[in-house]
Amino acid sequence: MKLSSAFVALAIAGGSSAFQPPALNAGRSLNNRLGGSDSVLMSSTLDGTAKVVNGKVVNGTRRKKTKQERLELASKGLQVHVIGLSIHHAEVEVREKLAIPEHEWNTQSNIITSTGQVEEAAILSTCNRFEIYYAASDAHEANARVMEYLAERSSLPVSTLRRNIFMLGGDDAVWHLMRVSGGLDSLVVGEGQILSQVRQCHLHSIEEEGCGGKVLSRLLNNAVAAGKRVRSETSISKGSVSISSAAVELSEAMCMQDLNLPFSEARLAVVGAGTMTRLLITHLASRGLERIAIVNRSMARPKELQEQFPDVEIEIVLEDGLWDVMGRSDIVYTATSSPDYVIDKALLQENGMDGGRPLMLVDIAVPRNIGPDSVELPGVVPYNVDDLKAVVAKNTAMRQREM
Repeated sequence: MKLSSAFVALAIAGGSSAFQPPALNAGRSLNNRLGGSDSVLMSSTLDGTAKVVNGKVVNGTRRKKTKQERLELASKGLQVHVIGLSIHHAEVEVREKLAIPEHEWNTQSNIITSTGQVEEAAILSTCNRFEIYYAASDAHEANARVMEYLAERSSLPVSTLRRNIFMLGGDDAVWHLMRVSGGLDSLVVGEGQILSQVRQCHLHSIEEEGCGGKVLSRLLNNAVAAGKRVRSETSISKGSVSISSAAVELSEAMCMQDLNLPFSEARLAVVGAGTMTRLLITHLASRGLERIAIVNRSMARPKELQEQFPDVEIEIVLEDGLWDVMGRSDIVYTATSSPDYVIDKALLQENGMDGGRPLMLVDIAVPRNIGPDSVELPGVVPYNVDDLKAVVAKNTAMRQREM
């Protein structure tokens, strides 16, 4: 079964009345849609302190509506929109300035809706994309509000944001989410991790502190169902389909060139012990991995990985032993949620790793864990998620035939 037929039923599931197309056409230029100048950005506050007297706006701001009020508005028909950026549109230097850890998705959604222009909001932030799904009765005001939020959070000029973001409304926004959930918009076509991330986006949006009303909760729920159906009825997810697997392929392909060493003989380490690390070890084990060092802040998650991979000798090192592990490794993968660089030129120099010994650093985190200036040191070769594109391109032909 082809993807197009797998999507149709679920993308429109339940009727289209819940997703009314906006008055603004998705094909119009971003300049026109934002009013043609930076002055369109609203002056509302980001901290939710706007005051309302007798239901009226004070000082140009509006209060956040209650969940009951959002449900009532949804029954009258809200327009669905998405503003975001992904690895297809924006460099990692821009994406990392907007990245939001999952535990903050609802907090930031509340900030977006705090001034009243946006009725419902849900955030999806991953290594390769940052997207805000929202519903509002006034497309122009809502778009301006979200752009204001992005500018405030990223500290980037609106002109820079405009060059990197995409903006969709109505059916275009709905279909985009369906493509995302199905893995069609991923760097690695068909990868499975995005489906669980969309599911988490849905679950967070319907929590008590979430900002997903009737419209977004229904949209996100349908997207999860569509993603599941796509994977069960097509072959899109067959093969090597994750950022972690692409990172392994990249390091294997570049090992002789960068380290003058066969991949099978390279000493490996990974910083972080989350889902990405688990996937890394899975793919490394399939290539005959026998041992690896894991550097982490605590022991709990690495011990879980030891239990999951009994055939792999996993050395657990707490974070204060990072540089000892770095000094005896040939390839170091980084996959932590740290907002700051874990490794950069200054830290490498400070820890005596600027002598020219070959060292490959593979960073699959966003925000980045490895400072780009590390490339200035002799022997050090850093890669980040954007460097995986070439590797991925070689492995997508079969899955694209399923589209």
